[in-house]
Amino acid sequence: MKTYNSISDYKSKEKSIVTIGTFDGVHVGHKHILEKLILNAKEHKCESLVLTFFPHPKMVLQESSSVKLLNTMDEKNYLLEKIGVDNLVIHPFDKDFSRLTAEEFVKNILVDKFNIQKIIIGYDHRFGRNRTANINDLIHFGKKYNFEVEEISAQEVNDIAVSSTKIRNAILDGNIALANNYLGYNYFFNGKVVKGKQLGRTIGFPTANIHIEEDYKLIPKNGVYIVNCLVKNISINGIMNIGSRPTVAGKGITIEVYLLDFEIDIYDQNITVNILNYVRDEEKFNSLEDLKIQLELDKKFAIDYFNKL
Repeated sequence: MKTYNSISDYKSKEKSIVTIGTFDGVHVGHKHILEKLILNAKEHKCESLVLTFFPHPKMVLQESSSVKLLNTMDEKNYLLEKIGVDNLVIHPFDKDFSRLTAEEFVKNILVDKFNIQKIIIGYDHRFGRNRTANINDLIHFGKKYNFEVEEISAQEVNDIAVSSTKIRNAILDGNIALANNYLGYNYFFNGKVVKGKQLGRTIGFPTANIHIEEDYKLIPKNGVYIVNCLVKNISINGIMNIGSRPTVAGKGITIEVYLLDFEIDIYDQNITVNILNYVRDEEKFNSLEDLKIQLELDKKFAIDYFNKL
């Protein structure tokens, strides 16, 4: 897959089949559209092209918005490439771009830059200045500029019954199993292992403290989770705690992973954490000894969980 960091960077003269959206999560509903995009591109001997935006339009147009996203741009790039998209254009979204009229967007970008043969888009897609244009306007422009429009019907969308909002809510509720079902893969994040207080070592549970660079990435609710991690190209199972570490009067939210049967130094290493299941809420214990007893129970629960897989 070729990735372009703006519309102006896109240079291909090949005819393209296009779809547009934020595709946050690249979930099973998105996959349905993307597979249709790729199939159409093969049938028409064109290139498949996804146009997406960063920052998320809500971050720019709604000043009070603190939207958290399911994917960072790197994660979205990885997921789209895995599906088999030919071209990904990530355009910097700003207020000037949002002021393009619908026809300017169609003529200057879809037609002149992307050499569009066909667009596949949802029935409720709106575009252009103040999002005033709809699917009927797009069909009109398609006739005017000689490209096809394929509408993803309301029935098709409802049959999938998945949305990024539903997935975000499931993750924030700790319902990881439901979120993973909607996503079609295990919810994950990438981060770097950094030095922490190292209190876990004192009770026999050394943890990897993980820093996520992108502050817009959605972090699950506080609690204990079963995870599988990839670090140094090694897959390791573990237990993750997200929270404020109330037993030791912690400050701020930390993400800590205890890796099962793993003792290699991984400080400053990049790590991918795949979240498999929710175990329990974060608790405040009366002592470190009580905390250790609970961690032993969590460890046994995780080992049993993996032995059943």
